[in-house]
Amino acid sequence: MKTLLRIGTRASQLAVTQSTWVKHRIETTYPRIRVELTRITTKGDRILDVPLAKVGGKGLFVKEIEDALLAGEVDLAVHSMKDVPTELPEGLHIGIIPMREIPQDAFVSARYASLDALPHGAKVGTSSLRRKSQLAALRPDLTIVDLRGNIDTRLRKLDEGLFDAILLAGAGLNRMGLQKRITTLLSAEQMLPAIGQGSLGIELRRSDSDLLQLLQFLHDPDTAVTVAAERAFLLRLEGGCQVPIGAHALLTANTISLTGLIAGVDGRHIIKETMTGPAEQAAALGTTLAESLLAKGGKALLDAVYSPPPTQ
Repeated sequence: MKTLLRIGTRASQLAVTQSTWVKHRIETTYPRIRVELTRITTKGDRILDVPLAKVGGKGLFVKEIEDALLAGEVDLAVHSMKDVPTELPEGLHIGIIPMREIPQDAFVSARYASLDALPHGAKVGTSSLRRKSQLAALRPDLTIVDLRGNIDTRLRKLDEGLFDAILLAGAGLNRMGLQKRITTLLSAEQMLPAIGQGSLGIELRRSDSDLLQLLQFLHDPDTAVTVAAERAFLLRLEGGCQVPIGAHALLTANTISLTGLIAGVDGRHIIKETMTGPAEQAAALGTTLAESLLAKGGKALLDAVYSPPPTQ
């Protein structure tokens, strides 16, 4: 058994908080093991003045950490699953998925109790195309403004009066101990979450089978099944954070209910559907749902997003 484990993590406060939780769980379960955090700045962390949708590329928040993992500089990596591309570098895998936090998006406002309570023309901050499109469909009268940065930065801008409300992942606020800042949670019917939202993934080298076994106590099979369905949906659509798509799976007994969405950026066209199936066919269900949405007009919506703007 190793006596030192090095966790690769983004340097953001939320990422460090998540990785520290994993560190404490390992050290509590295995008192003889010492765990260190290696903070790594990713491309997505360096580019803060451009909306993610315009940065381009996949793996904006994980590539540099995966490089360190492949180079043997860290032993494992802790990611937010919504940041993890569906295709991983050869030799790596998401071996452990802990129990999911809440998947919903949070409506945060100092003045208004809900999305419905916002006045006409109110300014709402978010840089997520998924959130923008669904918000525009729910409230086309609102002014939606790009908002990047860590949780503290976004909350500070709200508190300074730059926005009437902002949208954040509820899981991040919970993990940071900021539950009181959540004005209300948006239901999945109002705002379908990002693929994997609220769940963590522990990435390992495939050759480290002993470490995989060591960390099994952190793995939650139910969360892994629902995330597998959502990520199969994402894989078929070849999407990332630059595309307005969302999915959320629920597991009841041995049945998965998966809801998926493809939207136009302006929110005028949204294609949404729910399918159910047995848990052991989670990935197939995700693929089937994606195929159905593509056939119902989703392909045209995605083509419009992927197509470069015409030159003047």
